[in-house]
Amino acid sequence: MAHDALKREVCRVNKEIVKAGLVTLTWGNASGVDRDAGVLAIKPSGVDYDQLAPDDIVVLSLASGEILEGTLKPSSDTPTHLYLAQKFPESNGIVHTHSTCATSFCQAGMKLPCLGTTHADHFFGTVPCVRALTEDEVREAYEHNTGVAIVEAFEELGIDPAQVPAVLQNGHAPFAWGATPAKALENAIVLEECARMALMTWQLNPKAELPRHILDKHFLRKHGPGAYYGQKN
Repeated sequence: MAHDALKREVCRVNKEIVKAGLVTLTWGNASGVDRDAGVLAIKPSGVDYDQLAPDDIVVLSLASGEILEGTLKPSSDTPTHLYLAQKFPESNGIVHTHSTCATSFCQAGMKLPCLGTTHADHFFGTVPCVRALTEDEVREAYEHNTGVAIVEAFEELGIDPAQVPAVLQNGHAPFAWGATPAKALENAIVLEECARMALMTWQLNPKAELPRHILDKHFLRKHGPGAYYGQKN
């Protein structure tokens, strides 16, 4: 069975992460999930974004990772996407980049605290930085264990992945997710901008912080049952 609409959307979002300035060369990928069909569609490995077409997108079983459609090899990060999609049911789109500022936090092994309302509008608190993988984890199943470490961190910290739809992987790079591939892209863009603003903010005031009641107000006015921001459908 063809999944043409999903492949078109995943192809479009992969191209958009380049237009958004989040990707250099082929350092990134986007995936999308159709939960009713039980599939995940993802960019093929190493294919230039300018040449990427919907028919190049690889479709896999969400449960097993078996390739169902496509003649190209899927992204090397596919096991991470699969694990996150399996464990975070709200993540119907996942975007992985090596965007400069967010990746700088990853390389420094630093979490991204909420310093202002731009961050609070999208992330309900600190974006965590996940521990580095062990030698055994890297050797045995590096990409799969990247996903395991991310899920482990959210469980241990008690973070709802729907409220903080992004993560910083220690020594690696960021991942973001959302209800759709387009929403995952938006969250990846916001993550990079918040990381950039944090770096600039700390240059001006290393002790900057946002009071919790303002964080709560800004997030909850846009998310949850009491949200009132924007127009109602």
